[in-house]
Parts: sequence; C-alpha cells; structure tokens
Amino acid sequence: MAKATTPADLTITPRDLRFGRGRSIKRWWLNNDPFATAFYNALSVTFPKGEGFFVDSVRNFRDGASPRLTAEIQAFIKQEVIHTREHVAFNRHVTDQGYDVSKLERHIDEALAMTKGRPAIASLAATMALEHFTAMLAHELIANPRHLAGGDEQAAALWRWHAAEEIEHKGVAYDTWLHATRDWSRLRRWYIKALVMLGTTFKFFEGRYRGMLELLRQDGITGWRAHRGIIWYALGRPGMARKILGAWLSFFLPGFHPWNHDDRKLIALAESDYADAILPRQAVAA
Repeated sequence: MAKATTPADLTITPRDLRFGRGRSIKRWWLNNDPFATAFYNALSVTFPKGEGFFVDSVRNFRDGASPRLTAEIQAFIKQEVIHTREHVAFNRHVTDQGYDVSKLERHIDEALAMTKGRPAIASLAATMALEHFTAMLAHELIANPRHLAGGDEQAAALWRWHAAEEIEHKGVAYDTWLHATRDWSRLRRWYIKALVMLGTTFKFFEGRYRGMLELLRQDGITGWRAHRGIIWYALGRPGMARKILGAWLSFFLPGFHPWNHDDRKLIALAESDYADAILPRQAVAA
C-alpha cells in the first residue's frame, strides 16, 4: 500500500460562515467581466449536487478506517454540507440576475445518473479525482489574487473561504481511496486512478465549457466571440487551466499524494478572518 503523507498536525475545521445574505450582486459580479462571471457561476451550479455525491462516496468507505481518518471524513462531511448551503444561496443570486440554470442542472443530473448502479468504489474514484481538481483550483485561486480582483466583496469572500477549506481537506478522499484499495496492488491502483482522472478531466472541462457557453448565450455572447473568450480566459489571462497543468500532471507520478505539496500557508492568509465562525471542536467530532 502506498504511504499516505497527510501532515500529522493537520486539523480540518468547518467554518460556519454565510455570505451575501440580504443583498444583491450585479449580473457581471466579477470585474464586470462576463467570461469570468460565467466561469464561477457555472462552477457554482455544480456544487450542491456534486458535493452531495462526494459526501456519499466517501461516507460509504469509512467503516474500518483508522480513528484519525474517520474523524477527518466527518469533518470533511461537515465542511461540504456548509459549502452546499452557501452555494445554494449564491446560485439564488445567479438566478435573481435573470440567468436560467435549468440546462446546467440537467447536465449535472445526467452526469450523476451515469453513476447509478456502478460499484461504490467507482464513485469514490471519481470523487478522489474531482477533489484533486478542486484542490488545484483552490490553490491557484488564493495564490493568485488576480482571479477574484475587482469582484463583488461578498462573492469573492465566498470563493476564497471555499478554496481554503478545499485545500484543508484535499487529502481526505485520497486517503479514503487508499484505505478502500488497501488490498490492491500498486500497479492496479495507479492504472485505475489514472484512467479515472483522464475521464474526469475531459468531463470536467467539457461540462464547464458547455455551462459557460449557455450562460454567455443568455448574455448575448455567442459564436466565435464566446469560444474565443472562454479559451483566452482558460489559457491566456488569468489562465486558470494553464496554471494548474503542473499540479494535474503530478497526479500521475509514482508516490503521488495531495499533501506532497503542503500549501497550508494559503489557508493562513484568510484564517484570522474566520476565527469567530469556527465550529467548536466537539461539534466537529460529533
């Protein structure tokens, strides 16, 4: 079995925060940029159902886990539940601005329907790959302030908070995967996880691309203008897709573990702002 490298002193701490209640945000809330706004709006629409899928996938394998991993899974679940609540609220802002997200939600339902009837380990593998995606995006989001520069204050705060907690629990799904596949050979584990990541990568980018196109269409941005703008946003400036390439490739290296790169310093950038909202330790362990 590959040795997990989650830091021994890591604490996963749910922060019970609420963002943007009782106020409205403008339609192009991120620097008045329809492409940047479409990226985050389309991504947010996936979270309520997607994070429910993550929670169920990890929960299915907590039996027999070590006490530490069991506690981390519980804290992971608490964080994801709060994330879901906040993105449900954020998505109401999106629809309040006149966007119809029913087509995006239908795509999510179709993707989740494909997992029905498959072995639970397949859902865990998909969760493990997608959690690496969210961790890569989260790192870049906090490390490079340009991504949220000029954005609505409360919306930007929501995304930074979510990113910090994604970094904090980035090893949970992977450690659960190691636990669930502890009787597999290293070659088999690597082959399956590599195959799943390749498929997940295609579906992730294809889904976000389609989602952005739909929201941009509702803004009157279509055809080559829409495609060119999305590609430039992803690969040019700020270039999120380009900048996570190295972290994506690292997933396929022998001995990979999400915590091989300890980026907890990024969490500390915002931690002081969250101190009053941290749930009591006994609530995390409940």
